[in-house]
Amino acid sequence: MSLSDTIAAIATAISPQQGSVGIVRLSGDRSVAIAQQIFAIGGKQVWESHRILYGYVKNPVTKAIVDESLLLLMKAPRSFTREDVVEFHCHGGIMAVQQVLNLCLENGARLAEAGEFSLRAFLNGRIDLTQAESINDLVGAKSAQAAQSAIASLRGKLAQSLKYLRSKCLNVLTEIEARIDFEDDLPPLDGEWVKAEVLHVAQEAQGILATADRGELLRTGLKVAIVGRPNVGKSSLLNAWSRSDRAIVTDLPGTTRDVVDSQLVVGGIPIQVLDTAGIRETEDIVEKIGVERSRRAAQSADLVLMVVDATVGWIAQDTEIYETVCDRPIVLVINKIDKIDLAIDSLTIPLEKDLSNGDIPIVRTAASQQRGIEELENAILQCIHQDRIAAANMEVAINQRQKACLLRVVQSLANVQVAIADQLPLDFWTIDLRSAISAIGEITGEEVTESVLDQIFSRFCIGK
Repeated sequence: MSLSDTIAAIATAISPQQGSVGIVRLSGDRSVAIAQQIFAIGGKQVWESHRILYGYVKNPVTKAIVDESLLLLMKAPRSFTREDVVEFHCHGGIMAVQQVLNLCLENGARLAEAGEFSLRAFLNGRIDLTQAESINDLVGAKSAQAAQSAIASLRGKLAQSLKYLRSKCLNVLTEIEARIDFEDDLPPLDGEWVKAEVLHVAQEAQGILATADRGELLRTGLKVAIVGRPNVGKSSLLNAWSRSDRAIVTDLPGTTRDVVDSQLVVGGIPIQVLDTAGIRETEDIVEKIGVERSRRAAQSADLVLMVVDATVGWIAQDTEIYETVCDRPIVLVINKIDKIDLAIDSLTIPLEKDLSNGDIPIVRTAASQQRGIEELENAILQCIHQDRIAAANMEVAINQRQKACLLRVVQSLANVQVAIADQLPLDFWTIDLRSAISAIGEITGEEVTESVLDQIFSRFCIGK
């Protein structure tokens, strides 16, 4: 990869007969020259920065018109990459944008690598590393809350907090090193001040660390499996919850023979709901495969909704199913309450101790009448908060790479506190302070290796 090259890529998702506009993006010193070779404008239009031009993309050799389009010109440094950037806004679909891209490549550009536009924006000082990562999070956001968290980071809120902590560490380090180099010319170091500053930074870092699990949840979502015996109302529950007819519902046992999934958002958190086949012993080969897939889905789920038929109560078969999923977080769903006047206490189940302690939430539903869905969602959110997955109330949420760096920060600062308490020489204090400063710099990109950049930007799409 050479940063002196002019790069080109399709910047929008392309699909046949899908989308009315497709964008081809150029960035680099030759962007304008390439655009002038293949784009013909008419009338009194002039090639000025931040002006939209109308015209035709033409093959400069054959003079054949490839597309009618708009061209947006952004001269450096007033562009995303702080290089000359040109965007062709073409007709959507496949052929038009692909032909425009090919013309750009034939006339001096090379195809951009994954994330190379964002990488150039970072290397040219347009954004820091936290903002670059938030671009990818925003593109992949599965809920409004995830998008808002990404936008907050894109606006620099996470970077501001981290740069503040880094400046505090640098200030302390400067004071310590000044005493080492000029001990006789300066007043003694205020050890209590150093301890207070280090403790403050450590506490702030811990606060940001608390958002890691929430961030992961917002990005990847929660996988929820609905399990239970045949005909307890699992498919009806999925249909009521998703407000659709995703699953086939009949009175015949074994109707659901495969895992049916639906994508929902609960409390700003994306949730993948898996309706599984009723778990029972069966001689039907197809149903047997479905039952086995149900067991695997339950074991891979973050949360299990175990559905029990209120008209039947808890039976031995429910106990067998419970024993296969009891190592997962569970919400017990007592369904079909519209068909019986049932108090929870009258349901005979072998979980009395756990339920009396409130370890397993119980929700009563009438899925066929769409009753109890709000209570079910509240129970799921309660499980999430109890596990402290979303404990932090912050606008931004860090990712796993940032979490690993912050863990190093916290450990380094703990080492500084030990060195102070043990009254070790000042040189020992500086070793771990530098380590903390370096780890924060890795998050923001002020201190980062090429291999880390490759790892981060390789996850981006080509046009970003």
